Amino acid sequence: MNTKKLIVKDTDFSYISNNKIIRFNRPLVMGILNVTSDSFYDGGKYNTEKAQIEHSKIMIEQGADIIDIGAMSTRPGAINFTEEEEIKRIEPVIKTLIKHFPDAVFSVDTFRSKVAKMSAENGIHIINDISGGTIDKNMFKTISKLNIPYVMMHIQGTPQNMQKNPVYNNVVEDIYNYFSKKIAELNNLGFNKIILDPGFGFGKTVQHNYKLLKELKYFKKLNLPILVGISRKSMINKVLGTTPAEALNGTTVLNTIALMNGANILRVHDVKEAKEAVKIIKLLN
Repeated sequence: MNTKKLIVKDTDFSYISNNKIIRFNRPLVMGILNVTSDSFYDGGKYNTEKAQIEHSKIMIEQGADIIDIGAMSTRPGAINFTEEEEIKRIEPVIKTLIKHFPDAVFSVDTFRSKVAKMSAENGIHIINDISGGTIDKNMFKTISKLNIPYVMMHIQGTPQNMQKNPVYNNVVEDIYNYFSKKIAELNNLGFNKIILDPGFGFGKTVQHNYKLLKELKYFKKLNLPILVGISRKSMINKVLGTTPAEALNGTTVLNTIALMNGANILRVHDVKEAKEAVKIIKLLN
């Protein structure tokens, strides 16, 4: 990656990637662009180039700081398909969106190292790995060579089995220890552009999720940016008796709590409402 044009050096909360500086001096909003047919909320809505461009444009105009592109659903029980198929689906989307929105920051939601490499080579700025390097053993070596920011999420199991009786001694301490070990692995490879994601809904019960949210500040001791992705998830719907389509209000409530507890990035389907929460918390603080 060519970053020679930039003079700014990386700090704990400022990462350089593909001639972009990603700063964490304020909460950021990551808008979700699923180009899948089976995502739990918006599957099939953005499968065409026109829809992908239009939705990205709307999210950017609403204030999205990052657009997160995903070509494979990772909902519980999601269908897995080949690495080649994932590349085939997502590569043209990446090229189209970077061409149309050259000033925007894009991430790619993938747990496969070859997809990460292709994405970075096409100008993507962040890799968002729901597996934290546990599914593809080449991910850490690949990301350290690419040297672009990496969202390391915690998951217990895989998308196919993660919700089958997840068990922890203490969910917060267990995930903290997991992160500490994984951070050390990446640091040993000379890589430190890490963003942490506790993985709400990925191998956790409703009780686990709310304990994580309540004690989110515990992870601030790791001195890395924290991403929270709770948009329209079952941790809302199982409490309120809503469907994903009805879960915007619950999402906003939980996003607000996440911001109060130290979240640096909100990953959301609804950018406008998330930006409003950020604005109110900024004034409150």
